[in-house]
Amino acid sequence: MKVSDILRVKGNTLYTVTPEEALSTALRTMAELDIGSLCVMSHGELVGMLTFREVIQAVVRNGGTVGEMIVRTVMDDFPLTCTPETELDEVRRMMLQRHARYMPVVSQRTLMGVISFYDVAKAVVDSQDFENRMLKAYIRDWPVEQDAEAEEAASRPKL
Repeated sequence: MKVSDILRVKGNTLYTVTPEEALSTALRTMAELDIGSLCVMSHGELVGMLTFREVIQAVVRNGGTVGEMIVRTVMDDFPLTCTPETELDEVRRMMLQRHARYMPVVSQRTLMGVISFYDVAKAVVDSQDFENRMLKAYIRDWPVEQDAEAEEAASRPKL
């Protein structure tokens, strides 16, 4: 399974912010949309990610308030990215290694979407559920005659 498979199901709605925007405005957007990240865009290119992790760290550094901070001072300047063709196993490894909860999907410098650790976990569980259903259907439809013949052959003395 590839990242493009997740985006096809999830859709590629993007929520963005500029580096110069007030952090308080970005937080309001995240709260209203119930999302955990915003892509930081400048001149049509991804320049960073703002996630609740960066926000919490910044608020703690600032004595518990957002104050007059702007997105640029808080964002992750070098977010982990992948392409639509990246295999899901590789994405899982990358996200676990960097403790990343959100990963922008970029194709030839164009932002295609964002996948979350939740999206990856859901895709894996859905895939396993499908495989389990297929295996159970296969077992349920196992030909009875073949089972009887196999048991009979197994019980015969070997010469």
